[in-house]
Amino acid sequence: MNKIKLEQPKSGSQLVLETLRELGVKYIFGYPGGAMLPLYDAIYDFDGIQHILARHEQGATHEAEGYAKASGEVGVVVVTSGPGATNTITGIADAYLDSVPLLVFTGQVGRAAIGKDAFQEADTVGITAPITKYNYQIRDTADIPRVVTEAYYLARTGRPGPVEIDLPKDISTLEVQEINDPQLNLPYYHETENADWDDLKPILDQLKICKKPLILAGGGLNYADAVPEFRAFVERYNIPVVSTLLGLGTLPIEHELSLGMGGMHGSYAANMALVQCDFLINLGSRFDDRMVGKPDKFAEHAVIAHIDIDPAELGKIVKTDIQIVSDLKVALKKLVSADKVTSDYQNWLSLLTEDKKRAPFSYDPADQYIRPQEVIEIIGRYTKGDAIIVTDVGQHQMWTAQYYPYKNKRQLITSGGMGTMGFGIPAAIGAKLACPEKEVILFVGDGGFQMTNQELALLNGYGLAIKVVLINNHSLGMVRQWQEAFYDERRSESVFDAEPNFQLLAEAYGIKHVHFTDPKTIEADLSVLTENVPMLIEIGISKTEKVLPMVPAGFNNDEIIGVRFLDDIGGEQA
Repeated sequence: MNKIKLEQPKSGSQLVLETLRELGVKYIFGYPGGAMLPLYDAIYDFDGIQHILARHEQGATHEAEGYAKASGEVGVVVVTSGPGATNTITGIADAYLDSVPLLVFTGQVGRAAIGKDAFQEADTVGITAPITKYNYQIRDTADIPRVVTEAYYLARTGRPGPVEIDLPKDISTLEVQEINDPQLNLPYYHETENADWDDLKPILDQLKICKKPLILAGGGLNYADAVPEFRAFVERYNIPVVSTLLGLGTLPIEHELSLGMGGMHGSYAANMALVQCDFLINLGSRFDDRMVGKPDKFAEHAVIAHIDIDPAELGKIVKTDIQIVSDLKVALKKLVSADKVTSDYQNWLSLLTEDKKRAPFSYDPADQYIRPQEVIEIIGRYTKGDAIIVTDVGQHQMWTAQYYPYKNKRQLITSGGMGTMGFGIPAAIGAKLACPEKEVILFVGDGGFQMTNQELALLNGYGLAIKVVLINNHSLGMVRQWQEAFYDERRSESVFDAEPNFQLLAEAYGIKHVHFTDPKTIEADLSVLTENVPMLIEIGISKTEKVLPMVPAGFNNDEIIGVRFLDDIGGEQA
């Protein structure tokens, strides 16, 4: 390996920070501890990267995730050894399932102590192996620039994901006069295989003969920065679109071709389209079980095409007829630039339009309780559908997916695959740092709020005017809903008999706080959103409010319950 001589000796910690700065990193999310003291000492007077001090290591990883999801850049985390490293596991696993590019530095005991059960030692490389795209333990200080450069590249290319670097304390302390050449040399790593005309021709051929085409838009469209090409393709061929949770915003909800979200809590029109289509084009979705309850029956009358950057996803869950490994941006550019094939899907579009009119997302008017669905619609109007929306996990997450009028790429920041409660507050912090000019609205339930609310300390600390909308039903709403539906209403440990005073908690953090319970004044009450300050907006709702419609787990998309078919008078439950 070629050596590069430095002008002056540098410590491992200096090399870490300088390499990150050269790679364009702007923020580090972290929490100090013994094994990382050399790195934190170097941070003290280092220019060019801002360190964000989380209040818990899980918070740091979710903050980095929120930053990465909103910006498209790599989120960087620095934590100490032992419990510092193990506290990041939830965030790393969350990033792995949602294909989020993270670079996580974990401190480690000195090399001589590894394997001897030293104080705060943990086998972080072994622990993170199943939930990272790749991981390293650096054993030579001269290797730091090469490993960091390589890890950063792996995290953001191909199918993005988290990469972990274990950094022994003595490695970060030692000074070296020479470094190993950091130039990338990854002969067995294929960033991606891009589709050629022969790969894509079957899609165009099928568009000529099908009568009921449909696109399933996944989060991969955001990761590939392929939203403009996607919209051009959709409008060129007039193909209706069903979105996954992470695909919301890739096509505006109010677009005439948008059917909204499909799957477990998706719209009637979206789920019926998945059942009735004769040609389904999956763009960057995993066919996960919240979209596909019964794989052998899913879109059973359709020819199914799947374009994905990861060949492991093709045919993994749903049998597909046309499998294409490609960067979505490249594939869609080619499809848009090809000669247009003749097609007429007007009858299909008319049917779907009628389904949208028959059964839109709807709810009963408020009586003694505020309707959370109405709150989300009002906030959508106040923000003109343009805010970055962050959610925690639970009922509020699904209501937000159903009722906010998304229209932009990377607009919804949420935990999809892992469904991590506690994601919301820290992820909103990362999203606001990524997009300081944007309004950031966080929807969170009282359960998830209590898992990571210590991160509220960062709002005033870093001047982040995030609006935290706490939907409080005094229960673990989604757990309670499932218990009521599938466990004979045995609400085992899902209702909070006692909760803290969230208003006083916000007061303790110096955050403006309001508490609304009156459905008659809620629209006027929510005008507080116009104030440019960090704020807790607590909304009291009924303990019995449900998320509907619903496709029960393991059922096909047309086995949907709780659909409200509207007639001329109002609506009736089906």
